Amino acid sequence: MQRVRVRYARRGRMRFTSTRDFARALERALRRAGVPMAYSAGFHPHPRISYAGGAPTGMASEAEYLELALARRCDPEELRQALDAALPTGLDVLAVVEAQGRSLTDLLEVSEWEIAFPGLAASVVRAAVDGLRARPSAEVTRMFKTGEKTFDVLPALCRADVGEGAGCAILHLVVRHTTPAVRPDDVLSALRQATGFEAAGSPRVTRLAQGPWVAAAAQVADPLAADTNAAAAAGDAP
Repeated sequence: MQRVRVRYARRGRMRFTSTRDFARALERALRRAGVPMAYSAGFHPHPRISYAGGAPTGMASEAEYLELALARRCDPEELRQALDAALPTGLDVLAVVEAQGRSLTDLLEVSEWEIAFPGLAASVVRAAVDGLRARPSAEVTRMFKTGEKTFDVLPALCRADVGEGAGCAILHLVVRHTTPAVRPDDVLSALRQATGFEAAGSPRVTRLAQGPWVAAAAQVADPLAADTNAAAAAGDAP
């Protein structure tokens, strides 16, 4: 009857929840909130939930997305409030919109990340980033379920800016979603291998946004904007 898209944040200690942990917490929250979920067919029906572009365990995020199939129509804002109240603190539902148009996975082209390095000068991080981007390639190796894979991180880097705030050097990255996915820790590994860069302690990593990449403006667009505008237009129609 209805498909809705959900944007939620993973904050504080909840950044350490795995994808499986979150899935269990979400299904319990859907039941507590009385959400009329649509279920799959077969001998073992399960709620129709589609996850898209989840952040790695240990990284905070302000821009996680999923899609729900509902058995009857619901008001998106009422659904947001009910689901937010049913989820644990730190898993916060920021927006719910009715799904229309392109698939959610297709809309999530890039991620914007903020990496904060406590006690480190911005000039040190900027020099390392400049050194990395000056190289023709920057390969890293990571272990996957199917074994080790080696890949170049540079083609995935859309933007890499360095600033400073609250006693931290802050690296802002915009990384294109590729296969295999290039994660912030891959970029840090590339910095270390290419320039010898080492952070003084554990950096704080937060995903700020996911969505389509607007090259002309060099920024990430809101993936739910078209759905929101369509809903507003439908509401204004006589």
